Amino acid sequence: MLKGKQKRFLRAMGNEMDPILQVGKGGIGESVVTQTNEALEARELIKGRVLQNCLEEPKSVAANLAEQTRSELVQVIGRNFLLYRPSKEKPQIVLPD
Repeated sequence: MLKGKQKRFLRAMGNEMDPILQVGKGGIGESVVTQTNEALEARELIKGRVLQNCLEEPKSVAANLAEQTRSELVQVIGRNFLLYRPSKEKPQIVLPD
């Protein structure tokens, strides 16, 4: 679990990011989970967007994706969300205590 200070730190980093993951009409399929896992391993913090044609709510999509990828849901604003998971191979982000 992330502490409040750590979430604020990650939210500040996520402000500058562009969404690299999009969830559309198909919802969360196996390919979306695989793509998210690969992106999290490479970047640790990713921003995603739930498109207008997705039938589910952005908060439930983000929470479901975080659960399936074993990552932390940092933030949901509108249709955008931030996911964080430390890299097993090369950790880059140092969280404050």
